[in-house]
Amino acid sequence: MLDTKAECDMPAAIKKTDKKGGQAREAASLEAIVRALEEDIVLGRLHPRERLIEEELLDRFGATRHTIRLALMELDRMGLVERIPNRGAQVRSYSIAEINQLYALRELLETEAARLIPLPLPQAYLEEIEAIQVTHDAAVAALDFAAIYRSNHAFHHKLFACCGNAFLINAIDAASDRANGIRFLALASPVEVERVRRQHHEIIDCLRTGDREALVRLCRVRLPASKDIYLRAYASILPSGST
Repeated sequence: MLDTKAECDMPAAIKKTDKKGGQAREAASLEAIVRALEEDIVLGRLHPRERLIEEELLDRFGATRHTIRLALMELDRMGLVERIPNRGAQVRSYSIAEINQLYALRELLETEAARLIPLPLPQAYLEEIEAIQVTHDAAVAALDFAAIYRSNHAFHHKLFACCGNAFLINAIDAASDRANGIRFLALASPVEVERVRRQHHEIIDCLRTGDREALVRLCRVRLPASKDIYLRAYASILPSGST
C-alpha cells in the first residue's frame, strides 16, 4: 500500500486532451494507476517478467509520462515491479531461493506479532476485525477476487496492527507487499479463498477466547499455501538463486 505521504501528494484526476479524437477525457490519478496495476499483478492479469511498456500505459490511463513513471517507481518500492536500466519496467520475478527466504521472513515477523497481540483482544479492536471479515465473507461468496484481495489485506493489516509495535507492523506490511506478485494463483482458486475465509474465522475465535498457541499456529500455517502453489506452477522457469 502507498505510504501516507505518498497518498497526500497524489494529484486528483485531471482532464487531458486525447490526441486522436481531440476530446477531453479523465486522466487517472497516480493512486488509481498504482491500484490498477497492483491488482493486475496480484490477480494474475500480468505475469512474472511481463514488460510494462510506457506507451501502452500512457494510452490506457491517459496520464502524463511523469505520472506513469511515478507509478512504476511506487510499484518498484512495493516489490511488484523491477525497473531495468535501458529496458524499462517488468513484473518482478523472484528466484526460488528468494521466495523461500521471503516467506521465512514473513513467518518470523507474523508469528512474533501474534505473540505480542493482547489476548483476549479488547472488544473495540475485535469488532473492527469482525467488520472487515463481513466484507471478506461477502467477497468470497461473490467470488469477487479484487475485493477478496483488498479485504484479506485489510484483515491481516488490522490483525497485526494490534501487536502495538510500529516497526514490526511496517516490516510485516513491507514483506506482505513483496509477496503480492507470488500469491495470485492462490487468489484465483475458489477452494483456496474459501480455506482462507474459514481460517480468518478461526483467528477471530482465538482473539476472542485468548488462545495464543492456536493464534500463533494459524499465523504460521496460513503462509505456505500461496508460495507452494506458485512454485508448483513456475518452478521449471524460475532461477534457483543462492541458498
